[in-house]
Amino acid sequence: MNLFDAHSIVSDLGLIGVLAIIFAETGLLVGLAFPGDSLLFLAGVAASGSGAAVLGNAHLPAGALFLGAPIAAITGAQVGHWLGHKYGRKLFDRPDGRVFNHQRVLATEKWLRKYGTGKAIVLARFVPLIRTLINPMCGVVGIPAKKFFVWNAVGGIIWTELVLGLGYILGEKLKGSVDTYILPLVGLIVIASLVPVLAELFREWQTRKHHK
Repeated sequence: MNLFDAHSIVSDLGLIGVLAIIFAETGLLVGLAFPGDSLLFLAGVAASGSGAAVLGNAHLPAGALFLGAPIAAITGAQVGHWLGHKYGRKLFDRPDGRVFNHQRVLATEKWLRKYGTGKAIVLARFVPLIRTLINPMCGVVGIPAKKFFVWNAVGGIIWTELVLGLGYILGEKLKGSVDTYILPLVGLIVIASLVPVLAELFREWQTRKHHK
C-alpha cells in the first residue's frame, strides 16, 4: 500500500481510504504530498461499471463516493482554516520556514485582495499544493469562518464532482491502462483553472504598459 499513489489508495483502502485522503489533502498540512486530482479521477473510474475492471476489479460505490467526496473536501478545508486561525501565526511567522513563512501570508493577502475571496478559494481547489495551503492561510489572514465556508463549499463541490464525473464517464469507455489518461486529464483541469488567473495577469500587464 502506498499513500502517495492514487491507484494504490483506491485498490487497497477503498471508499474510506479515498475519503480520508481527500480530507487530509485539503485540510491537514501533511496532505501536501497526497494525490488529489488523480485520486478523484481514479475513484470516479472505480465507481463506473467497466472502468473498475481496468483497475483490477477495484470497485467503489458511486452514490456514497459522489456524496462523501465533497463532504470530505469541504470538511477538510474547514479544519485547515480553523488550524490556520488558531495556530497559523506561530507557523507562518517563522522567517526561515520553507513552506510556512510570513511572505506566504503576505502573498495570500495580496491574492485575496486582487481576485476576491470567492474566486481565489474556488480556483485554488484545482491547483495542487495551493488547495492545501490556502485554507490555513485564509485562517491566518482573518477570513471569517462563515464566509470561508460558503466559498469552500462551492469550490469543494465543483472540484470533486467535476473530476469524479470525468473519471466515471470515461470509466465506461476506457481500454487498456488507465494511467494513459491520468496526466493529460489532470493537466487539462489545472490549465483550465489557471485560465482566469492568467487572463487577470495579462490585463494587469496591459494596464501597466499603457500607463508607462
